[in-house]
Amino acid sequence: MIKNAADIREGETLDSEVVIVGAGAAGIPMALEFAEAGFQVLLLESGEQGQNDEIQSLYSGTVTDQALHNPTDTYRQRRLGGTTAIWGGRCVPFDPIDFEKRPYLNYSGWPIKFEQLTPFFEKANDWLEAGAYDYDARTALTPGTPEQIKGLESVRLHTNSLERFSRPTDLYIRYKRRLELHPNLRVLSGANCIGIRLSEQGGQVEHLELSTLAGTKFFAKGINYVLSVGGIETARLLLASNDVNPSGVGNDHDVVGRFYQCHIAGNVGKLTFSGPIDSIHHGYDVSPEGIYCRRRIMLTELEQKRLAVNNVVLRLHFPKIIDPSHKNGVLSSLFILKWFIRYEYAVRLKDGNEQGILHYLKHVMNIVTTPLDTLAFAFNWLRKRSLASRKFPSVILTNKSNLFSLEVHGEQEPNPESRITLTGDKDALGVPKINIDWRYTKNDISSARKTLQVFADELERTGLGKLEIDEGRFEEELMRFGAYGGHHIGTARMGVDPETSVVDENLKVHGVSNLYIASSAVFPTSSQANPTLTLLALGLRLVGHITLKSKDSAVQRRPSASV
Repeated sequence: MIKNAADIREGETLDSEVVIVGAGAAGIPMALEFAEAGFQVLLLESGEQGQNDEIQSLYSGTVTDQALHNPTDTYRQRRLGGTTAIWGGRCVPFDPIDFEKRPYLNYSGWPIKFEQLTPFFEKANDWLEAGAYDYDARTALTPGTPEQIKGLESVRLHTNSLERFSRPTDLYIRYKRRLELHPNLRVLSGANCIGIRLSEQGGQVEHLELSTLAGTKFFAKGINYVLSVGGIETARLLLASNDVNPSGVGNDHDVVGRFYQCHIAGNVGKLTFSGPIDSIHHGYDVSPEGIYCRRRIMLTELEQKRLAVNNVVLRLHFPKIIDPSHKNGVLSSLFILKWFIRYEYAVRLKDGNEQGILHYLKHVMNIVTTPLDTLAFAFNWLRKRSLASRKFPSVILTNKSNLFSLEVHGEQEPNPESRITLTGDKDALGVPKINIDWRYTKNDISSARKTLQVFADELERTGLGKLEIDEGRFEEELMRFGAYGGHHIGTARMGVDPETSVVDENLKVHGVSNLYIASSAVFPTSSQANPTLTLLALGLRLVGHITLKSKDSAVQRRPSASV
């Protein structure tokens, strides 16, 4: 059943066994899995179907350094389906090394092992419609698929790691019918959680305080509560719920909001391959079950440990779009049309170093001098992207020159000074707004540089090409656009010690018996991977944990048979 909170009376209390806040990437699958397990479930969502600017504005806040981080109301969607309504669909599991305590990486180490998530990665793949759980090109792709870089044999790096792409699936649109029909499930849109209200001693959640935009206040009461509202909003809600504990929920040791991570991401270098053009295969492959896949370049785990570097991946990329010297009409078309492309995808086309009308005229000349290429691209984009149910993931151009740049996507070192805090301003519902102070470390930059150096060394060793890096401008180029926008990680980190973490290995908030967090906020480290698949896997694992715990409790409460 799906209803709107406009129908709720002032002061009404909604009762359920499981109350989930946030109908997004984790919240929707969890709600349906809990319902299938026999629980009565209440799924609360601030937004409705489609974007509403008034609701979206509840995300507004401030950023300490606007050159390093995007505005607080971008890359997140306050609506049914959450950010899956606009995501690109990239699915990648974290790697086994990401869960390890690495002596060279401060604050690393998860309280669970990679193997404990494997079965839930498989289920998450199904929910996100990303095909088989196989992220190795050697087994996932059709035999005979061309190598990414023909002849590159190396014990230091590998090129068979895959990323898979969802349709991309909008989870609300995809599973709306099941949400409507399941007898154990109620979905309530327009329901804004404005406070987590604890018992007098703070040991459990008594209820959630909710409000509509019109100001109607009501409550939700359950046995177990799950926050699934993303890495930024999780910190905000925990910190703002400070009526019992002045520091906020789960924040006795000032950890909530700290260790905020995104990803280090940017295009760098000039990469020239020396072999024939057909020796490089840099685009998308299609797996036997019809899933778009793409290969990356990354160091082996042994090499990461030997060099003491963060987990970083590289992707072959076309030359920089903003520079008209590439003389490519398709790239210039994208540059010209950047004002008509959604902010989240156009931001890296808008460079503060642009030089007036002449800069644009050079791009126009590129389009005029290559009209057939541009028209062919537009036709294929319409056919494979705009009109397709499973969409072509991104712009990939035919390799005509063996000239590339490298797209870097790297793990951040957890840093307690990179954080989200509350400000004195409040939103329309009276909840304090946030300030984001995102920071990166020297280790983040050096890890990317060392990874690139290994790749350059292996190209030189094999005679396959040359990678040129402007050493003096490397950090500037890599960090030109700051934090990778949509990956909000680490603000309520998982761990054994309550003094350095917010939730335990089962995602339960330390010191609060019935409050759980299913979000990338709980990741202790960020890996090289996009967070969606891993956060959903953690959420599905949580469903299993609460189900088992509830069965154990029922057995313990069962009266003994009469003798």
